[in-house]
Amino acid sequence: MRRLFVACAVAALAGACSPSDDAEKAEQKTAAAVPATQEVAGPIVPVATEAPSGDYTLDKAHASVIFRVNHIGFSNYTAQFTGLDAQLKLDVKDPTQSSLTATVDTKSLLLNAPPAGFLDTLLSEKWLGAAPMTFRSTKIEMTGANTARVTGDLTLRGATHPVVLETTFNGGYAGHPYDPQARIGFSARGSLKRTLFGVSEGVPPPGSTMGVSDDVSIEIETEFNGPKLATPPAATTP
Repeated sequence: MRRLFVACAVAALAGACSPSDDAEKAEQKTAAAVPATQEVAGPIVPVATEAPSGDYTLDKAHASVIFRVNHIGFSNYTAQFTGLDAQLKLDVKDPTQSSLTATVDTKSLLLNAPPAGFLDTLLSEKWLGAAPMTFRSTKIEMTGANTARVTGDLTLRGATHPVVLETTFNGGYAGHPYDPQARIGFSARGSLKRTLFGVSEGVPPPGSTMGVSDDVSIEIETEFNGPKLATPPAATTP
């Protein structure tokens, strides 16, 4: 059985490797003793999956990018983007050679009950602007059996800066009678400072929370569709 390492992105990025049969039992014992989110030293036991290497595309119906900013110290204002696209190249033999590119359409910003004109304000050049955001992975570090730290270049408003995504591989398969293609899923968390990208409007003065925080937290949920099964299995009747 093939085994998949995690690495995601705006997505998520992943990779995988196949340990030898002689080492498999010892590796499984190690995996059981280490929590999935704990960083470990030495060999990392991959999560078993049948998902193959190859090119994967984002399943837009099962993907979201949510962000939060602190609002005057009273709440964490939450919004999301709905216009997403991503391509993942998964390398089963060497996960560090996997790669991800993702695009977020800033005009797809979705707000909860925005005041009149507020959406237009956020899409203006003082805030997000009209150009899309892009993310391109540059480094993958495995941190556990189903976790990885993915570093990539985020470009927004003409500025490019590194962003780190702590990523969890949620599972995958090579195909299913009702879904005859590979599918894998990831969750990712990260943060950035918006002033690095020229978005400084409303940042509170030092020692105050009266405004909108410079720090922005990001939460990403994704599923990717991969290579189709050569011979799809027949559906069975319960």
